Amino acid sequence: MFKRIAAIALILCCTSVAWVILGTTIFARTYNVGSALSDRVVSNWGAPEEQSAPVIAYQWQDIKTVESEEKGKKITRVVKHDVTTVVPIDGNRISAEFHIDYRQKGLLWFSTYVVNFAGLYDFRNLAAAEENFVFRLPLPAKEAVYDNIELSLDDRPLPVELNGSEATARARVAAGAKGVFRAAYRSRGLDSWRYKLGKDVSQVHNFHLVARTDFSGFDFPDNSLSPTEKRQTNAAWELEWRYQNLVSGFDIALKMPQKVQPGPLAGRISYFAPVSLFFFFFVVFILSTVRGIDLHPMNYFFLACAFFAFHLLMAYLADHIAIHAAFLISAIVSVALVVSYLRLVVNARFAIVESGLAQLIYLVLFSYAFFFNGFTGLTVTIGAIVTLFVVMQITGKIRWEEKFSRRIA
Repeated sequence: MFKRIAAIALILCCTSVAWVILGTTIFARTYNVGSALSDRVVSNWGAPEEQSAPVIAYQWQDIKTVESEEKGKKITRVVKHDVTTVVPIDGNRISAEFHIDYRQKGLLWFSTYVVNFAGLYDFRNLAAAEENFVFRLPLPAKEAVYDNIELSLDDRPLPVELNGSEATARARVAAGAKGVFRAAYRSRGLDSWRYKLGKDVSQVHNFHLVARTDFSGFDFPDNSLSPTEKRQTNAAWELEWRYQNLVSGFDIALKMPQKVQPGPLAGRISYFAPVSLFFFFFVVFILSTVRGIDLHPMNYFFLACAFFAFHLLMAYLADHIAIHAAFLISAIVSVALVVSYLRLVVNARFAIVESGLAQLIYLVLFSYAFFFNGFTGLTVTIGAIVTLFVVMQITGKIRWEEKFSRRIA
């Protein structure tokens, strides 16, 4: 009997090594190729975006008289040079509408999104004369696609000049006049969107930003401002940041929701597989001992192979179909292998009821708990306690010495 237990333990150990190798392979496939996949997504779709406030300034010529001495003679020159004076933004009214549009590459899902951005910025010409104003809108990412870039002053469209990472427009503004500069575009980004209030600690006046999403599950990154108001709408969510006179070193940021990642999920389930197999072997061993069913270590070996088939099949199916579908197909295949095998070794009732139910609990349900972050450990703990209770109730009146002596005899 003890030799048989040692043989079962050896099978469990060898299978555990195979699962560790499989899990390591999955993580290698996921993360070694992950950076290249991310670069491909960026090149095809866009990068994380960081939008900054526009720079509004007017340009004027400063005329200076410069005296110099050449060959013993004094020469007077008139030097002209352009001077740019930045004017403060008195009001910020910004809206950003987001649509999530996931992309899958290999064993990873990428949270790609579409954003419709529009900003209204109040300013005033503080000069005593009409001046030539220049409006510079920093584009949020170099690796991005922009559609329908619009720059306007008081609802009057302005010609747009693209200069490197900026969209620029020019217009004349009367002395002391107030104006409203509008910037709008449609773009695509990846993972996160950020609105930068400025460099280091910045001050903004009359600031109002509204972000509308057609999805839930978003988050706010570290070192970012949480919304002052948050409302759930028919579409999804409306987030609002409103400040009268804000001084802060933080920015406004939104982290897109993440889908269940097939690669890391399959890897974690593979690393956890020895625990599932241990519980399954434990229950099958107890039930077979109590009922006088003689299972050889080779029977346990084939059962371990059927368990391993679940993780192996799911790891490579997840490349081609949705992770939930891959999980379901792999579970059906593994359960079918175990049930059809024990039906021949023992009988149909033991194969379907005892072993089938045990595999459903310890392989399928335990593994599915990984789809719910934070509940895996609790699920396993509850399962272990329930298993202990059931086994103790079944074996409470068993005389183990007699059972083992009969098996040895």
